[in-house]
Amino acid sequence: MLCENCHKKPATVHITKIINDQQTEQHLCEECAREQQGLSDISIELNFSIPQLLASLLGQGDNLSGKLSVQPLAMRRCPTCSLSYKRFGQEGKFGCRNCYREFADRLDPLFRKIHGNSRHMGKVPIRGSHALNRKRQLEDLRTELQAAVGQEDYELAAVLRDRIRDMEEQGPSGGGEQ
Repeated sequence: MLCENCHKKPATVHITKIINDQQTEQHLCEECAREQQGLSDISIELNFSIPQLLASLLGQGDNLSGKLSVQPLAMRRCPTCSLSYKRFGQEGKFGCRNCYREFADRLDPLFRKIHGNSRHMGKVPIRGSHALNRKRQLEDLRTELQAAVGQEDYELAAVLRDRIRDMEEQGPSGGGEQ
Protein backbone atom coordinates (compact mmCIF):
# COMPACT_ATOMS: atom_id res chain seq x y z
CA MET A 1 0.00 0.00 0.00
CA LEU A 2 1.40 3.38 -1.01
CA CYS A 3 1.27 6.57 1.02
CA GLU A 4 -2.03 8.42 0.49
CA ASN A 5 -0.19 11.75 0.48
CA CYS A 6 2.92 11.40 -1.70
CA HIS A 7 1.89 8.20 -3.54
CA LYS A 8 5.59 7.25 -3.77
CA LYS A 9 6.69 5.48 -0.61
CA PRO A 10 5.07 2.53 1.15
CA ALA A 11 2.59 3.45 3.88
CA THR A 12 4.10 2.40 7.20
CA VAL A 13 2.05 4.61 9.51
CA HIS A 14 -1.67 3.88 9.79
CA ILE A 15 -3.71 6.45 11.67
CA THR A 16 -7.29 5.77 12.71
CA LYS A 17 -9.32 8.68 14.09
CA ILE A 18 -12.74 8.30 15.65
CA ILE A 19 -14.59 11.58 16.17
CA ASN A 20 -18.30 11.60 17.05
CA ASP A 21 -18.63 7.92 16.10
CA GLN A 22 -17.16 8.67 12.68
CA GLN A 23 -14.03 6.71 11.78
CA THR A 24 -11.41 7.94 9.32
CA GLU A 25 -8.22 6.18 8.34
CA GLN A 26 -5.01 7.50 6.87
CA HIS A 27 -2.15 5.42 5.48
CA LEU A 28 1.03 7.46 5.26
CA CYS A 29 4.75 7.01 4.86
CA GLU A 30 6.83 7.99 7.86
CA GLU A 31 7.91 11.33 6.33
CA CYS A 32 4.40 12.47 5.45
CA ALA A 33 3.13 11.38 8.87
CA ARG A 34 5.73 13.56 10.55
CA GLU A 35 4.88 16.54 8.35
CA GLN A 36 1.08 16.28 8.32
CA GLN A 37 0.35 14.99 11.77
CA GLY A 38 2.96 16.95 13.70
CA LEU A 39 4.78 13.78 14.68
CA SER A 40 8.23 15.32 14.22
CA ASP A 41 9.10 15.01 17.89
CA ILE A 42 7.97 11.39 18.13
CA SER A 43 10.25 8.62 16.99
CA ILE A 44 8.28 6.03 15.05
CA GLU A 45 10.26 2.89 15.63
CA LEU A 46 8.64 -0.44 16.35
CA ASN A 47 11.59 -2.78 16.02
CA PHE A 48 11.41 -5.75 18.35
CA SER A 49 12.76 -9.23 18.33
CA ILE A 50 11.46 -12.56 19.53
CA PRO A 51 13.91 -12.51 22.48
CA GLN A 52 12.58 -9.07 23.49
CA LEU A 53 9.02 -10.36 23.27
CA LEU A 54 9.98 -13.41 25.31
CA ALA A 55 11.72 -11.22 27.90
CA SER A 56 8.58 -9.12 28.29
CA LEU A 57 6.47 -12.26 28.73
CA LEU A 58 8.94 -13.51 31.33
CA GLY A 59 8.44 -10.28 33.23
CA GLN A 60 11.99 -9.13 32.63
CA GLY A 61 11.19 -6.32 30.20
CA ASP A 62 11.10 -2.70 31.30
CA ASN A 63 8.36 -0.84 29.35
CA LEU A 64 9.97 -0.10 25.97
CA SER A 65 13.48 0.76 27.05
CA GLY A 66 14.82 -2.75 26.64
CA LYS A 67 16.49 -2.69 30.05
CA LEU A 68 16.09 -5.78 32.17
CA SER A 69 15.22 -5.80 35.81
CA VAL A 70 17.26 -7.97 38.12
CA GLN A 71 15.21 -10.55 39.97
CA PRO A 72 16.38 -13.43 42.16
CA LEU A 73 14.98 -15.89 39.59
CA ALA A 74 17.15 -14.27 36.93
CA MET A 75 20.24 -15.39 38.84
CA ARG A 76 19.35 -19.10 38.68
CA ARG A 77 21.68 -21.07 36.43
CA CYS A 78 21.57 -24.40 34.66
CA PRO A 79 24.11 -26.69 36.38
CA THR A 80 25.10 -28.24 33.03
CA CYS A 81 25.71 -25.24 30.75
CA SER A 82 25.63 -22.35 33.28
CA LEU A 83 22.94 -20.47 31.33
CA SER A 84 21.11 -18.06 33.62
CA TYR A 85 17.36 -17.54 33.47
CA LYS A 86 18.03 -13.88 32.77
CA ARG A 87 20.12 -14.75 29.71
CA PHE A 88 17.42 -17.16 28.53
CA GLY A 89 14.96 -14.26 28.71
CA GLN A 90 17.28 -12.06 26.66
CA GLU A 91 18.19 -14.61 23.97
CA GLY A 92 15.01 -16.66 23.87
CA LYS A 93 16.78 -20.01 23.66
CA PHE A 94 18.30 -22.55 25.99
CA GLY A 95 21.91 -23.65 26.16
CA CYS A 96 21.28 -27.38 26.60
CA ARG A 97 18.52 -29.91 27.14
CA ASN A 98 18.91 -29.81 30.93
CA CYS A 99 17.80 -26.16 30.94
CA TYR A 100 14.24 -27.42 30.38
CA ARG A 101 14.41 -29.34 33.67
CA GLU A 102 16.17 -26.57 35.58
CA PHE A 103 13.64 -23.89 34.58
CA ALA A 104 10.59 -26.19 34.32
CA ASP A 105 8.68 -24.38 37.08
CA ARG A 106 8.81 -21.14 35.03
CA LEU A 107 8.18 -22.69 31.61
CA ASP A 108 4.69 -24.02 32.26
CA PRO A 109 3.20 -20.56 32.93
CA LEU A 110 5.22 -19.13 30.04
CA PHE A 111 3.90 -21.74 27.58
CA ARG A 112 0.37 -21.16 28.83
CA LYS A 113 0.79 -17.42 28.22
CA ILE A 114 2.16 -17.90 24.72
CA HIS A 115 0.20 -20.93 23.46
CA GLY A 116 -2.80 -21.11 25.76
CA ASN A 117 -1.73 -24.58 26.89
CA SER A 118 1.44 -26.17 28.18
CA ARG A 119 0.87 -29.52 26.50
CA HIS A 120 1.41 -30.02 22.78
CA MET A 121 -1.71 -31.27 21.06
CA GLY A 122 -0.47 -31.51 17.48
CA LYS A 123 -1.32 -33.96 14.76
CA VAL A 124 -0.99 -37.65 15.44
CA PRO A 125 0.18 -40.09 12.76
CA ILE A 126 -2.33 -42.80 11.92
CA ARG A 127 0.21 -45.50 12.73
CA GLY A 128 0.67 -45.54 16.49
CA SER A 129 -2.25 -43.22 17.19
CA HIS A 130 -4.03 -45.86 19.30
CA ALA A 131 -1.12 -46.11 21.74
CA LEU A 132 -0.87 -42.32 21.96
CA ASN A 133 -4.62 -42.01 22.55
CA ARG A 134 -4.38 -44.56 25.37
CA LYS A 135 -1.47 -42.66 26.87
CA ARG A 136 -3.47 -39.41 26.75
CA GLN A 137 -6.51 -41.14 28.26
CA LEU A 138 -4.35 -42.42 31.11
CA GLU A 139 -2.90 -38.96 31.68
CA ASP A 140 -6.40 -37.44 31.70
CA LEU A 141 -7.65 -40.11 34.13
CA ARG A 142 -4.70 -39.48 36.46
CA THR A 143 -5.40 -35.74 36.37
CA GLU A 144 -9.08 -36.39 37.16
CA LEU A 145 -8.00 -38.72 39.98
CA GLN A 146 -5.82 -36.04 41.54
CA ALA A 147 -8.65 -33.53 41.30
CA ALA A 148 -11.12 -35.97 42.88
CA VAL A 149 -8.76 -36.67 45.77
CA GLY A 150 -8.15 -32.93 46.18
CA GLN A 151 -11.92 -32.39 46.39
CA GLU A 152 -12.23 -35.34 48.76
CA ASP A 153 -14.57 -37.16 46.37
CA TYR A 154 -13.24 -40.59 47.31
CA GLU A 155 -15.97 -42.56 45.55
CA LEU A 156 -15.10 -41.00 42.20
CA ALA A 157 -11.40 -41.39 43.01
CA ALA A 158 -11.88 -45.13 43.57
CA VAL A 159 -13.72 -45.51 40.25
CA LEU A 160 -10.98 -43.59 38.43
CA ARG A 161 -8.27 -45.62 40.17
CA ASP A 162 -9.91 -48.84 39.00
CA ARG A 163 -10.22 -47.57 35.42
CA ILE A 164 -6.52 -46.63 35.44
CA ARG A 165 -5.57 -50.08 36.75
CA ASP A 166 -7.69 -51.81 34.10
CA MET A 167 -6.08 -49.78 31.32
CA GLU A 168 -2.58 -50.44 32.65
CA GLU A 169 -3.25 -54.18 32.96
CA GLN A 170 -4.40 -54.33 29.34
CA GLY A 171 -0.96 -53.11 28.29
CA PRO A 172 -0.02 -50.83 25.41
CA SER A 173 -2.16 -52.66 22.86
CA GLY A 174 -5.32 -52.04 24.87
CA GLY A 175 -6.57 -55.60 24.67
CA GLY A 176 -8.14 -55.14 21.24
CA GLU A 177 -10.43 -52.27 22.29
CA GLN A 178 -10.58 -49.14 20.15
